[in-house]
Amino acid sequence: MSRAWLITGASRGIGAAIARAAAAQDGARIALVARSPAVEVLAEELGAHAVRADLAEDPEGAVAAAIERIGPPDVLVNNAGVHRGGRIEKLAVEDFETVVSTDLVAPFRVAKAALPQMPDGAAVINVGAIVGFRGFPGDSAYGAAKAGLAGLTRVLAVELARRRITVNLVIPGFTLTDMTLGIDESARRRIVERIPLRRTAEPEEVARVVVWVSETPYMTGAAIPVDGGLMAALGG
Repeated sequence: MSRAWLITGASRGIGAAIARAAAAQDGARIALVARSPAVEVLAEELGAHAVRADLAEDPEGAVAAAIERIGPPDVLVNNAGVHRGGRIEKLAVEDFETVVSTDLVAPFRVAKAALPQMPDGAAVINVGAIVGFRGFPGDSAYGAAKAGLAGLTRVLAVELARRRITVNLVIPGFTLTDMTLGIDESARRRIVERIPLRRTAEPEEVARVVVWVSETPYMTGAAIPVDGGLMAALGG
C-alpha cells in the first residue's frame, strides 16, 4: 500500500537519505520540508514535493502546505535540527533558544498540526541524538533539546496509542553530515576510537532504520540507537 511521507530537515544529510529511502517504496507520496533551496533540487530528483519553510517560524504553515500536496501523512519524520555549541559561560542565551525552538518546540508544533489529519495506524518518527542521553561538554543547548524530544516521544506514544499511531525515537550516532563536517580531524578520531564498530555511520544506514520503524506496528515509545554501539560503550 502506498504511503504519504512528511519529512522535515530533508534537504541534506540524514533527512535527504530518509527521503531517498521513502521514495524507493512503491507509490510513495512525499513532502520534503526544509529552509534550503537544495530541497527543491532533491524533490525534483525524487518526484517529491518541496516545501520551503523555516520551522522555527511557521511550522503549521509548512504542514498545511505539505498536506495540500500529498494528502494526510501516513508517516511523519521530525528530522529538522540546528546545532549551536559552547560551554555555558560562552553560549549565548539566543543560541540556546534557537536550538530549543528548532529542535524541540518545532517538532511538537509540527506533530500537533499534522496529527489531526493523520490516519489511525500512522507513524511518527523523531530523530534524536546521543547527546540527549549522555552529557558532552559544550552541548547544553542541543543536549537539552534532544533530551526533551525523547520525553516528548514517550508521552505522545502513550497519548496516541488509542489511535494505534506509533511514536518512536531513532538516535543516530556519529554520522557524516554537514553538521559534523566542522569537527576537526583529531576530535573526529577521538570520537571514532570510542565507537565499538570503529567507524562513523552513513546517512543511508540511519534512513534504513527509520523506514523499518515506520513499518513496525507494535513498537511505540522506543528509543532506537543507530550508533555503532557508542551508547553501550559510554554507559550511564
